[in-house]
Amino acid sequence: MSWTSVILSLCAAFLFAVAAIAQQQVASTTVESGAGFFKKLIRNPRWLAGIAGDTGGYILQAIALAVGALVVVLPILATSLLFALPLAARWSGRRIGRSELFWAAALTIALGIFLAAGDPLNGNDTAPFANWRLSLVTCAGIAVIAGGTALLKRGRARALGFAIVSGTLFGLASALTKSVMHYIDSGGTRLLSSWELYALVLVGLTGFATQQLAFQAGSLEVSLPAIAVLDPVIGSIIGIVTLQETLQAQGSEWIVIGVTIAVMVAGTLALARAGVPTQTIETVEHTARPSPV
Repeated sequence: MSWTSVILSLCAAFLFAVAAIAQQQVASTTVESGAGFFKKLIRNPRWLAGIAGDTGGYILQAIALAVGALVVVLPILATSLLFALPLAARWSGRRIGRSELFWAAALTIALGIFLAAGDPLNGNDTAPFANWRLSLVTCAGIAVIAGGTALLKRGRARALGFAIVSGTLFGLASALTKSVMHYIDSGGTRLLSSWELYALVLVGLTGFATQQLAFQAGSLEVSLPAIAVLDPVIGSIIGIVTLQETLQAQGSEWIVIGVTIAVMVAGTLALARAGVPTQTIETVEHTARPSPV
């Protein structure tokens, strides 16, 4: 296991947390829809600052994936919630409760135990397209079903649906990033002819767009947990199934790994539920109406 990838992943998680808070604060108060929604976003300095954070985080993530395994990098990125929680609380003038502190500590400890017990090994950086087919079809199926459901819903359900699409596509994009980084490290001669590069652009942009739609439809504590959990889960599964990454666990260590994964998922969801309620588009529309005289 590369500790360089661990440090880079933690830095990326911090930048992703700052970016998510900034983008959600803007998207949740933007009443436009369709192309007008995205045009309004790109004119907002705070949202653009969030884009800068996302860009920096992705660069660090890509470097981490170049030197480390997906099953190491992606679970660490889920700790973006640990950074998002106190930052959101500070910006809203709210104190962090004991429950939040408990789950934050539990998530951190579980993550450390997972890395120590699993001792993940790198697999292959690339794989034949035939090996990717199952992962691509599965992710596409999840995205279509969740996205279609989101379009028919409003409020919390809509936010969760788009967040599921975004988290799924971000997990697939992470796996594709590892392959793209391999081509770059090899001199880049095969990069422009690789299908992974163009798939990464398509998947990444779609994941980002649906993330903004999730931020607009509901509060951060609805959308961010789904994205933070699905990204590492989907990406790690693809790393194991498609790129042949492995965990060096034996006997009872698998039980420890199972427990730590359960704690990480429970901690992530608990922190999200305890998070600071954020203003949504429905709240904005309601408060914008003049009160009756």
